[in-house]
Amino acid sequence: MLRTRVIPCLQLIDQSLVKTIKFKKYNYIGDPINTVRIFNELEVDELCFLDIRATIEKREPNLRLLKAIADECFMPLSYGGGLKDFDMASKIFSIGFEKVVINSFAIEDPEFITIIAEHYGTQAVIGSIDIKKTVLGKYQVYTKDGTEKTKLNPVEWAMELEERGAGELLVTSMDKDGTWEGFDIDITKKISEAVSIPVIANGGAGSVSHIGEVIKNGRADAVALGSMVVYQKKGMGVLVNFPNKNELEFILNE
Repeated sequence: MLRTRVIPCLQLIDQSLVKTIKFKKYNYIGDPINTVRIFNELEVDELCFLDIRATIEKREPNLRLLKAIADECFMPLSYGGGLKDFDMASKIFSIGFEKVVINSFAIEDPEFITIIAEHYGTQAVIGSIDIKKTVLGKYQVYTKDGTEKTKLNPVEWAMELEERGAGELLVTSMDKDGTWEGFDIDITKKISEAVSIPVIANGGAGSVSHIGEVIKNGRADAVALGSMVVYQKKGMGVLVNFPNKNELEFILNE
């Protein structure tokens, strides 16, 4: 088991596994259940599933699929997408997921974070923040799969999510998503230094060295991987995989 968590973050559109580039274009990856089986064999420590269109398409989580994923999966699971009431969050926990990822509805109703945290514990709640830079270099929070800009300051919003009861934060750079260019070190560091809960850096990983950079220079506590774990290499075909753990340990312990 790696000391620093390296988490495959898998995007769903209802029943299909996909991968986006900068929250726009997406490619079909394959069947989620088969993908889980491969990650079981690769012995990854944790998996995150995000149904990226559930909120904007006004869909509830696909409980049948999520139950099948949980039944197949050997490692801890988190899920986000379309969660907007306590009963639905409870169903996600009841079928075998350890954590829920809350993004859009936390902005609409921040108390939702507190309600879940008070009932299931802060460790069960991941506050998710999607961030994009303006042409002037200012960071802004977006919601609803990056389709709506908010007036929230990312660092201040991260601090509020912690205060509301989130046990960790998933910080995603929309500009870096699917690019293989590396994480946004700057915003990751600003948020990591402003909160006391773990920060998971997401968006842009293209190599093991990028993981080391965001841990050391961005002060991230964990990383989420998308393209790196569903493609052979940049520009090449689908291949579910995971970085070599010995190489990861070497980079993370330098």
